[in-house]
Amino acid sequence: MKVLGISMGRKNERSDIYCKQALMGVEAAAKASGKDIEVEFLNTVTLDIGQCRGCGACSKAPDGKIKCWIKDDYLMVEEKILDADGIIIVAPVYSVGIVGQLKNITDRFGAAHDRASMIDEQEKRKADGRPLLDERYFKDRWVSYIAVGGAWTPDWTGMGLPMMHLFSCSQAMKVVGQINANDQGRKTSPFLDPPMMEDVFKMGENLANNLGVPYEETTWFGEEGTCPTCHLNLMTVDGTDTVTCAVCGSHGKVEMADGKMKIVFPTEEVKRARNTIVGLNEHHAEIGEMMRICIPIIMEKKDFLDEKKKEYAAYKPVWKTTEA
Repeated sequence: MKVLGISMGRKNERSDIYCKQALMGVEAAAKASGKDIEVEFLNTVTLDIGQCRGCGACSKAPDGKIKCWIKDDYLMVEEKILDADGIIIVAPVYSVGIVGQLKNITDRFGAAHDRASMIDEQEKRKADGRPLLDERYFKDRWVSYIAVGGAWTPDWTGMGLPMMHLFSCSQAMKVVGQINANDQGRKTSPFLDPPMMEDVFKMGENLANNLGVPYEETTWFGEEGTCPTCHLNLMTVDGTDTVTCAVCGSHGKVEMADGKMKIVFPTEEVKRARNTIVGLNEHHAEIGEMMRICIPIIMEKKDFLDEKKKEYAAYKPVWKTTEA
């Protein structure tokens, strides 16, 4: 098995240190258990990873391969992810949310490798005798996250971990640990914070011990949180006694007891979380229904829509200029 550690922070600084510390935990657990686990470290901060342009080329895959047409360093990172069984991502938090480079990877990897869509496509290819998709697209993976922020309280790093979960969602990867490593400004260096380094090490051990374990039998490392799936506290409200986990999409009911609020998530809601096959199939069906409805309308209204677009053609995009 292989565990890939990805750091998206400055080289040899906090994100790198935490990522390597977690990999050390992986190696220690592998040695103790006798598991054959290879670790690999990747720093992406200087890599050229551009944004998704929404062209849809990756979904065509005529030769059985799903590949983005943009030829930059993302293609290498994609291969590393597909080869991995376990993944540890450590990334800095900027402006309350996670660093943009991870969002670029998520946008280009996520939709293109949606597991429900690929299962459906693979069955069609088998029936039609067409080239099959890469088997790596269908394997289970186990993931852990560390969000690194300088703010004293979690308030200014609160969107870090929730945004990191978007990476693992479409592939139905199992998140088995997470740490919000805030207050880095005062702590100065990971080496001066032994308790945090110990937690990071244990998170790596936990990931290694979960490799190959059925998702429903995995163990969790980190704070429990409100949501039983992502263990985060980010909820949306609609003015009723129902709340929704903003990360997982599961609906729960608010209960009050002794002045304390508790949110109860029914089993069926946990099973349909966004990062599960059930949840992904639900979304895949939703997309299919959308296409069934919108394509006939687009074809019927094509001339009208083309004429309307001409009215907006005068607004040209601003291009960068080179000053002398």
